[in-house]
Amino acid sequence: MFTEMHSPLQQLPHTKHPKLWMKRDDLIDPYISGNKWRKLKYILKAARAAGKSHLVTYGGAYSNHLVATAAAAARSGLKSSAFVRGEEVNNEMLILCKLYGMNLIFTSREAYREPATCYNKLFANNPDTYAIPEGGASEEAVRGCAEIIDELPADTAHIICAAGTGTTAAGLLKGIVASGRQIQLHVVPVLKGGDFITTEIIRYEPFINQLSMHLDYHFGGYAKTKPELLQYMQQFIAKTGILIDPVYTAKMCFATEDLIKKGILPVNEKVIALHTGGLLGIMGMKDKFIF
Repeated sequence: MFTEMHSPLQQLPHTKHPKLWMKRDDLIDPYISGNKWRKLKYILKAARAAGKSHLVTYGGAYSNHLVATAAAAARSGLKSSAFVRGEEVNNEMLILCKLYGMNLIFTSREAYREPATCYNKLFANNPDTYAIPEGGASEEAVRGCAEIIDELPADTAHIICAAGTGTTAAGLLKGIVASGRQIQLHVVPVLKGGDFITTEIIRYEPFINQLSMHLDYHFGGYAKTKPELLQYMQQFIAKTGILIDPVYTAKMCFATEDLIKKGILPVNEKVIALHTGGLLGIMGMKDKFIF
């Protein structure tokens, strides 16, 4: 189901940075794209190795992770269920989940804060289930994301990515350290107070000399935005033909261009901006756009 493939690189000449490229993980798959494919790759292998036939996970009503898990389960011949945070709704994302056969269990926000309790209440006695943390955060996910480093050109000096939980960033740093390459990792948290992500990264990779955190590009917080970001996003897409989303990749791209202007990403060194997919998140923000 998961092929061993490398996503392509695309140059971004509109920034006037001669060595800025984007790694297009968004092109891996329309529904299991970007870091979702990377995270689920080894989770699926672990579930199959354990003889499990039913994936159980967690997410919000506009979670790319839920859609990716539902699609991955269906393609692997597995069942899937998800605890969905909040009141029952029926949006485009959840319709996709249902089409892929996922059983949706709407859960109050209070109960959702105790994922183990939610799981045990319904699945503790079910030997066929395999639990996947929210967003896929796990050792297996870190392992999958670490493989990105081996796909980068030899002269790569910097890689920059958006971060929500820090799992992708942890994988990238782990891959850098394991490779011995002199690549600086730049992480752009997409939520306010994102300095906690450093702690999450250290859980998986304690050597952080090649880690730089950039905390000022959250635009108000997770899944929040401002007119400046939406305008930038629309201009970026029109100039490059690359679709980005306001939750993750637009904030990362905005930060990349700003860090170039500030000289933090030198124009004489190769920079790779990682497109982590998640484009379905645009559906949850459609009322923000004014054309």
